[in-house]
Amino acid sequence: MTDKGTSNRKVSVSGLSRNLVFWFLVFLILVMGWQMVENNREPVETISYSEFQKYLLRNDIQTVTVDRDKFLTGEFKRAIKITARPVQKFETTLPFPSSTDFVATLEERGVEVTGEEPKQGFGTFLVGLLPWMILIGLWIFFFRQVQQGGNRAFSFGKSRAKLLSGDTPKVTFQDVAGCDEAKVELQEIIEFLKDPQRFQRLGGRLPKGVLLVGAPGTGKTLLARAVAGEAGRPFFSMSGSDFVEMFVGVGASRVRDLFEQGKAHAPCLIFVDEIDAVGRHRGAGLGGGHDEREQTLNQLLVEMDGFESNEGVIMIAATNRPDVLDPALLRPGRFDRQIVVDMPDVRGREMILKVHARRIPLSDDVLLEHIARATPGLAGADLANIVNEAALLAARRSKQQVEMVDFEDAKDKVMLGVERRSMVLSEEERKLTAYHEAGHALVSLRLPGQDPVHKVTIVPRGRALGVTFSLPEEDRHNYTKEYMLGRLAMAYGGRLAEELIFGPEKVTTGAAQDIEHATEMARRMVTQFGMSDLIGPVAIGDREQQIFLGRELVQHREVSDKTAEQVDSEVKRILQDAHERARTILEADLETLHAMAKALLERETLDREEIVLLAEGKSLPPRAPTPAPPPEPTATPQPEGSKAEPQGPILGTPPEPAGA
Repeated sequence: MTDKGTSNRKVSVSGLSRNLVFWFLVFLILVMGWQMVENNREPVETISYSEFQKYLLRNDIQTVTVDRDKFLTGEFKRAIKITARPVQKFETTLPFPSSTDFVATLEERGVEVTGEEPKQGFGTFLVGLLPWMILIGLWIFFFRQVQQGGNRAFSFGKSRAKLLSGDTPKVTFQDVAGCDEAKVELQEIIEFLKDPQRFQRLGGRLPKGVLLVGAPGTGKTLLARAVAGEAGRPFFSMSGSDFVEMFVGVGASRVRDLFEQGKAHAPCLIFVDEIDAVGRHRGAGLGGGHDEREQTLNQLLVEMDGFESNEGVIMIAATNRPDVLDPALLRPGRFDRQIVVDMPDVRGREMILKVHARRIPLSDDVLLEHIARATPGLAGADLANIVNEAALLAARRSKQQVEMVDFEDAKDKVMLGVERRSMVLSEEERKLTAYHEAGHALVSLRLPGQDPVHKVTIVPRGRALGVTFSLPEEDRHNYTKEYMLGRLAMAYGGRLAEELIFGPEKVTTGAAQDIEHATEMARRMVTQFGMSDLIGPVAIGDREQQIFLGRELVQHREVSDKTAEQVDSEVKRILQDAHERARTILEADLETLHAMAKALLERETLDREEIVLLAEGKSLPPRAPTPAPPPEPTATPQPEGSKAEPQGPILGTPPEPAGA
């Protein structure tokens, strides 16, 4: 395959060389002919009008030809040595237009006068012909390019894929962590490329395509770059959005050109990032008109598995929306393997932190394992951001090494938001926020099976004025009904604490996101998870994915009015039960609620150990003085009339349960 591609390139290069040699010879012959014509001409001397008058008075001029009104050519009666050599012919320019009197004067001197139209020389002819030659040449060039395919006459149809060269900084599998299964699958692809006979001896064939599927930030593009660095083969990279333009036929032409380049460099790899931009389900357009994206997809399907063989060209694609891809694109023979790049577990997060921390000096007190356990649900991009923020914080604090406190502050900054200490709150708002967050924390502590409260703060972070942050002791993949009912009760803990302490008339808008989050969770429990005895294990169709026109309109399932009423009543019942459950917990333990709120007003932030001590009725030990944190960038001032939310949502909310 390699020899064939090389021979094709050699043929094209030799054909181009022959064309260049042919046109160069034609040009050389024309130049030589022009020089021969010029050399064979008899020399003509240019003289001034005064000299012309002198020779005329001496009767040395035999003939004169008037080419134009002011331009004369003529011959002497004998060769006259004007410069270094004797000349017979001369030319001059008159200072006035030729007239009858001037001609009569010449005839009196015995000069033979003739007149003729000005003749165009070969150079003048070429100058006049040059624009037509350029136009004809351009027309032939564009015509040949259009015949070769698509809109290549304007370079629109050429692929924009970038070929990774040898001097490109390489990324290897040593730079990728947290997705061991995906690395194993891709390592097998690399072995296929390096030694295909090892797998073909038993009848196996090279896979034609690999689809990387995963949430944003999990490292799909990084894996593709690592494959490029490990394989040592030509690697073309392109984005899905680079195929489609405003001109019809450009996308399909670029697909053809991309695979032509791939065949010329086979065996090679082609990586298309965000393939859902061009590979969406066909028939999604409304109106039935011509869809340029569908034409591009059809060409991609044919190139990946059609009549023509693409042996040695392996396509790798990445997407975070596999549900919208066309089924024909996902079938074996096109994308033979679908590799899921999932969120990393505790061990994976620790390995990712180690990979990104290799480039920064770490202090001896840094424990990346603790950071990994305190960051559940974060993707590789989030962890890389934490390491980078920790390095920036240490640099702003004029440290020589990055310490554990820098990592903790960076983790809180990424997961909870930037502290806004410059935001001035009144004492009443601080007190209300303290009781709100204490209500969340106390309900979470008193409910069985809930994640431990990691941190409670009333320092404004991001868009919230207070945060209650829970962290699981171990990564959760499935969630029980008991756990989810406890989360609902915890969500109402903040609003009920405000109501119990300040009265129903003093409740604020701070619980808006808590109520919204609780309502969404309760509705999913009823409509998707089958956690309602009244509705039963029935999927009502309240799907949280984005509506995909063209498929949803056809497959939409109607819900009867009676079922919708039952769902609404069941959601309301679950939320009311959670509300009353939280009320019972807070009313039975008002003393602890007051203690937590008082500690928050004094210290502003409570960690896990301090919260446990307060829940057990113990006093808090004095806190060691801490250095002042570095100034954060100034927050954007809010427009007049707007008000920040007094309290934010409960952070540490679990991701979507498996199977949802």
